[in-house]
Formats: sequence, C-alpha cells, structure tokens
Amino acid sequence: MVNRIPEELIEKIQRNSDIVDVISEYVQLKKQGRNYFGLCPFHGEKSPSFSVSSDKQIFHCFGCGAGGNVFSFLIQHEGYSFIEAAQHLAERANIELPSISAVTSNAVSKDSEKMIEAHELLKKFYHHLLVNTKEGQPALDYLLNRGFTKEVIDQFEIGYALDSWDFISKFLSKRNFDLKMMEAAGLVIKRDESDEYFDRFRNRIMFPIMDHNGSTIAFSGRNLGNEKPKYLNSPETKIFNKGKLLYNFHRARLHIRKTQQVVLLEGFADVISADSAGVKQSIATMGTSLTEEQAKIIKRNVSEIVLCYDSDHAGIEATIRASKLLTSVGCNVKVANIPDGLDPDDYIKKYGSEKFKNDVIGDSVPLMAYKLKYFRRGKNLQNEGERLQYIENALQEISRLNNMIEQELYLKQLSDEFDLTMDVLKQQLHQKVKQFQNKPQVPVKRNELMQKRTPIKSKRLLPAFHTAERMLIGHMLKSKDFSEKVLTRLGLQFNIEEHKAIVTYLYAYYEEGNEENVSAFLSRLPNSELQHIVSDIAMLQLNTEVSEQELSDYIKQVLNQQKMLMIKEKEAEKIEAERNKQYKDAAKIAMEIIHLKQALKA
Repeated sequence: MVNRIPEELIEKIQRNSDIVDVISEYVQLKKQGRNYFGLCPFHGEKSPSFSVSSDKQIFHCFGCGAGGNVFSFLIQHEGYSFIEAAQHLAERANIELPSISAVTSNAVSKDSEKMIEAHELLKKFYHHLLVNTKEGQPALDYLLNRGFTKEVIDQFEIGYALDSWDFISKFLSKRNFDLKMMEAAGLVIKRDESDEYFDRFRNRIMFPIMDHNGSTIAFSGRNLGNEKPKYLNSPETKIFNKGKLLYNFHRARLHIRKTQQVVLLEGFADVISADSAGVKQSIATMGTSLTEEQAKIIKRNVSEIVLCYDSDHAGIEATIRASKLLTSVGCNVKVANIPDGLDPDDYIKKYGSEKFKNDVIGDSVPLMAYKLKYFRRGKNLQNEGERLQYIENALQEISRLNNMIEQELYLKQLSDEFDLTMDVLKQQLHQKVKQFQNKPQVPVKRNELMQKRTPIKSKRLLPAFHTAERMLIGHMLKSKDFSEKVLTRLGLQFNIEEHKAIVTYLYAYYEEGNEENVSAFLSRLPNSELQHIVSDIAMLQLNTEVSEQELSDYIKQVLNQQKMLMIKEKEAEKIEAERNKQYKDAAKIAMEIIHLKQALKA
C-alpha cells in the first residue's frame, strides 16, 4: 500500500463510503438499469458515458477510459493524495483516524506539518492584533476606509504584523518552534554571520494564503505607507508553491460546483472584492501568470471559466496568454469586459456589486468575440493594409474553432462589416483549416500523453486473444475459484503486458486471503492506468457461470496468439536463411513452422 493507514481502517472507510453518494456530490447521476450514469467530470461531453456501479462500488467512463473506486475518484477529481482522499472520506463518514503525523505520506513530512502549524498560529495572532489592539487600529482604519467590512476581514482572516524587527521571532521561539525551520518556512530571516533572526513581515496588513484544503501555508503583506515593495509575499517553500496554488480555491470550490463556472482574477484583493459582491466562485493566481498545472486544476472542477483581468494593456495581454493555456486543456473560456481601464476591485468600489455581477460577469463574451476586439486594437480599419491584416488574423482564429455554427456566425459578421461574400470567406477559411491540419505536430512524450485524457471516439474491434484475456480477467475478478483455475492452467502467460500485471496483483490479492471485491482490489494497483483497465473490464456483462468448454476456448485463444507470433518469427528466419543461401537451415525452419501450425490447429 502507498499509505500508512491500517488496512482494516481503509476497508472500514470504503464500506462506509458509498461511491454513488460520494460521486453524486460532484456529478449529477441518474439510474439506468443496475448502474448510474452522468456526464463525465474528466472530459467534456454532451451524452452521459460516465457509469457508476453501486454493486461493485466502482466507476468507469466509456468515453475517456477513466475508472477506479471511491478513493480513485477523489484522487483524480480533487488532486488528492491517497492519504488525503482517505482522510476526506473518513471525516465524511465520522470515522476517527490516527493523528495525521502517524499516517502522513513521505510527501507531507513532520517538518511540513510544523511549518503549517506555525502559519496557522500566526494567522490567528495577526488577526487578533488587527481587530483587538490599539497597535492594529491604524491598519484596521485603513481597511475600513478602503471599503473592507468587518465581516469580510473576519471571513478572510486578514491580520496585521507589528512594526517590530523581532517580535514574531521571539513569539515563535517561546512556543518551541525551531527558528531555522521557521526561516525555511519563510516567516523569519537570519542575520548575516550570526545566530540571530528577524521578522520577515513588519508593519504590514497580512493576507493569509491557504492551500486547496484550507491550511495556511503563506502570507502576503501589504504596506501601510510608501515602503517598497507594496506587497511582500512569502517565498516559495516546502509547503508553498505559487504555480500549483489558486487563491481562495478552498472557499470557492462548493460555489464553483453549484454555478458550474469559475471566475479567474489576477490578485487576492480582486477576489475578496468579487466574493463580497456575491461572485463566490472567484479565485486568483498568486501574482504570476497562469500555469498549466493551475489550468488543469480548474478543468478538473469545471469546464466554463470567465477571465476577469484588469482592463489595462498588461491585463489584456495576460487575458490572451491565459486563454490559450485554458483552451489547450479543454476549458470553455469567456471574458468579462471591465471599462475605463479599471481593475475589478476599483470597478466594484465605483459602480457597486450588482453592476459587477450583472454587467461584467453576467455580460461576459465568448473568447472568439473578445479576440476579434483584441485584433482591432491600434488598427485603422479604413486603411486597406491594416484592414486586410485584421481579416487575416480573424480568419486564422476562426479556422481553429471546432463548432461549425460558431464559424458561420463570425464569418457572417466579417461579411457584413467588410462587404465580402460568404463564398470568398469560406474558401479562404478552408485554406486556413488545411494549413492548420497539415502543420507538423510537436512530438509528445509518453508520460505526457498518459496525462492527457481525451475521449475515445470509437472502440475498434479487438483481436480474439485480447477479448479472451479481458473475459478471463472479468471472471477472475468475480470468482476466486475461477482465478485459481486460470493460475493452474495459464499462470502469467497473458500476451498484453498490462493484463499480465493485473493478474499478478490479483493472484497475490487472493493469496492473502481476500475475498472477491473489485473496489478493494483497485486500491492495490500501483497506477491509474491499470485501475482504468480493471474498472472497464469489471463493467462487462458476464455470465454467472463459466463452462469448462468456455474456459478452454479462452485459454486456447491466449496461447494460440503466442504460437502465431512464434510462426511469424520462424517465417522471418526462414526468409533470411534463404536469402543467405542457407538452404539446409531454411528447410529445418520450414519443418518447425509446419509443426507449430499443426499444434495451432490441434
């Protein structure tokens, strides 16, 4: 196992976590026959191909191949580790687990826990200083004057760091926190060539930064005067990686699922304002450009995303960059237009919450419409050269659209605006599409290919031996006795490497005395690729009993494939011998081929 939670507790969590109930919190399921179906949360689709079996306690998508048990679902959907998935399910089922430190994985060390503990302590202390002390009153007045309410300050646990060089260093030291570790956590700084430490944050309004589970892992401090920088952020540490984190995600997650939309902003001040304005599905990057990992986290949770960046030049360029990344991972991107060069925070302060919700977020436009507006920037469309360049850019972008209706709509707009015939535009578009399709593709590494889950358009007819191996594994999952028969007569002589790995784990699973339980067996598999294959096979409709003749036929198909491969090898050897005029060797190989073919018929 990849965890340190006792096996009996894992089994108890699994027994008390009905997969239908758990997945229903993320996917709308409808019962059809024995199973439940819904739209797959792992790839975009319009017809439900995502199936959940209450009997077997597994899920499988017939569109993209995702599959597994209740733990696998949370790991794939939420990005949890196995430990985190188990903890989430245990909490949900009111099952008490050993302390986190006793079950923590290698990825979450005791040092990390201590760092988080220090951040949690300081978050409460900074908040207390802001709202309850005279030292924090100027900072509190500043926030109230900027439009922050006391409710918002409490909700986001905003605080204040004293104007002191070593108050926090002494505060942590008195509570037995190792200052060398606190330096690694980004809370204190060591003085040059001495054993003394001083506070990283001084005389700043403190915004705590939480990870996706709600644990405090960093801070951003805003100055109260003219001190530079305006915002001082925690450095990257063992527990804080800016490129993997989305601000406010732990609070927004529930609202994202309810609205089936996420609003992505540039900074946490904008998020706090948007959240206060009622746009609770708001999140932000951590002061950097959107990363591929952040885009994938968003896609795992929702398909529609509204980009709401500043309306200045830098904000517009950031919108275009982010849109490319989001569309590449399969998101449906819309863009919110903020007028007058304002940022979201300023717009809300100037025009109010309702106008922001309705006129900005509610009136967001499709990405293509935004790009057409972007292509116009700085162009004089009365000038023939610039007009042609605009039309060229627009056609290039329209050619990348998959939806024919969208293509027709935007072509019609170009036709009407520039008095061009639809035939000419369609002919030009066709050329662009051909150029786009013929463009050489960048090779994708195998491990990257495995991470990109795309819908399976159609299932090809499998060879007889492949189907036979799937049927054998399907019956082995259902019957321990059947598995023993296959072990005796076939062992590990499966042709497909993944099947060979699966039956190896299955033999060991039964050897340990475990009974038939697909969901429990899935937890034993080392990777999601094998889990997807097993969940797919487990969904097969199989006869309850398997006759001796049926078993023999399956085994014969599996072994015959090996003989056929051997015949092909021998035929290649024979041709090579004849080419080298080694006729005696060729004749000997020919006899071997005859014997193999006779064995195949027998």
